[in-house]
Amino acid sequence: MSDFVQLLKDRRSASNFLPDHPILEDELNDIFELVKLGPSAFNLQHTKYLVVTDPEIKEEIRNAAYGQYKVHTASAVILVLGDKEAYKKAPEINEGLLMLGILNKQEYDFTVKDTVDLYETRGPTFQRDEAIRNASLSAMLFMLAAKQQGWDTCPMIGFDSDRVKEILNINDQYEIALMITLGKEKIESRKPRGYRKPVSEFVTII
Repeated sequence: MSDFVQLLKDRRSASNFLPDHPILEDELNDIFELVKLGPSAFNLQHTKYLVVTDPEIKEEIRNAAYGQYKVHTASAVILVLGDKEAYKKAPEINEGLLMLGILNKQEYDFTVKDTVDLYETRGPTFQRDEAIRNASLSAMLFMLAAKQQGWDTCPMIGFDSDRVKEILNINDQYEIALMITLGKEKIESRKPRGYRKPVSEFVTII
């Protein structure tokens, strides 16, 4: 069995974490160095992460998450944000390709205009959907990268988004796609893996 297959099989949504297992900034950076390699539409890199390790702020977030205990025991609580205005960064995102000569000026201008026009033409609903879509894609990679580095995670949607935005001073440019708790799983709290549909129930090959 390959390391990647084993990683997929080992990743679980942890319902509880061992207390007193702080995660170091260097360890977080190692995870995010892998996460930054993930795909995003037009390479706009819509995702922004807020990592909360401060115990007092973590408890405020726990209250906003309806008192869920795993927020309390987690080494860190990660808010995965999607930038609804990521398309406005198209000029600077592509500037490096222009400077390196990978794109000429005409190609650069076309790429920027094509990207911006798409997002502006399709409007706010599309911009929000894209923010959530791309942030969710990045979040899955984060959970796999964290597991590869020896950390367990749990994706969460059970929280008051408006309250979390207020606690962390998140402005309306960003949509909270999901919350991820991270820590060392308390194995004795683990429940059996939930039912998984057979492939034939969720895959149609045409």
